[in-house]
Amino acid sequence: MGKALDASRALPLVEEISASVTRNPGALISLARLKKRDDYTYMHSVAVCALMVALSRRLELDDEQARQAGLGGLVHDLGKSAIPVEILGKPGRLNDEEFRVIKAHPQEGHALLVAGRGAGPIPLDVCLHHHEKIDGSGYPHRLSDKDITLFAKMGAVCDVYDAITSNRPYKNGWDPADSLRKMAEWTGHFDAKVFQAFVKSIGIYPVGSLVRLESGHLGVVVEQNLAALVSPQVRVFFSVKSNTHIVPRMIDLSEARSRDRIADREDPAKWNLGDLSKFWAGETRLY
Repeated sequence: MGKALDASRALPLVEEISASVTRNPGALISLARLKKRDDYTYMHSVAVCALMVALSRRLELDDEQARQAGLGGLVHDLGKSAIPVEILGKPGRLNDEEFRVIKAHPQEGHALLVAGRGAGPIPLDVCLHHHEKIDGSGYPHRLSDKDITLFAKMGAVCDVYDAITSNRPYKNGWDPADSLRKMAEWTGHFDAKVFQAFVKSIGIYPVGSLVRLESGHLGVVVEQNLAALVSPQVRVFFSVKSNTHIVPRMIDLSEARSRDRIADREDPAKWNLGDLSKFWAGETRLY
């Protein structure tokens, strides 16, 4: 509504998100991927908050730092409230002027936080600098590696990952595991140590990844096993051998009684499976 924000009032939400990440690390991130056009920015902010909390723990930051990093994730896109809706939700490619307007959102958000109360240096920094790149080609200040804080580097990774794996009005999200591969190839974009910690925080096969098991079943990763990153919990729903859907069931690949293993990651388009969210979000009806 154009008013200043008391960021401290968002801390209870950060605490709830943090507690959710503790109870069930993949569940909230899974839920937040179910974005609709009208609530995309909000759910994206919730997801980035959760990712920031999970990454903070992987980096062994203390509780207060994790809390502030989470708050930074929650408010990082606050400036998009100042962006015209027709630009924010444009289905096609932005022209130069529209991109210039979009690129103003970190500074717009920072100004709103400064005008309000309760935002400490970490959320302010994440909001302002989550689009900086270590090679100095980012915005708004073209900061290079040594001038970008740890928290802004964290925000850059979490923001991009959730954005590229989410369905948008103008594109379908990329497969999570494939997204990590592509992000690893973007030389000069992310801090290497932060990115490596991020991969470990969400797993080698992130929630939402389509995988093929040695048994010949296709399944979607629905939860990580932190002690065994190559053995997540998978909801299988398709038989490669018979080329047909099967009754969905959960398999915990880390259990001793489970003899199945992941053979490879699969491209959903190859199998013409459509939107996989109904599988990893827990819906069991296939048709």
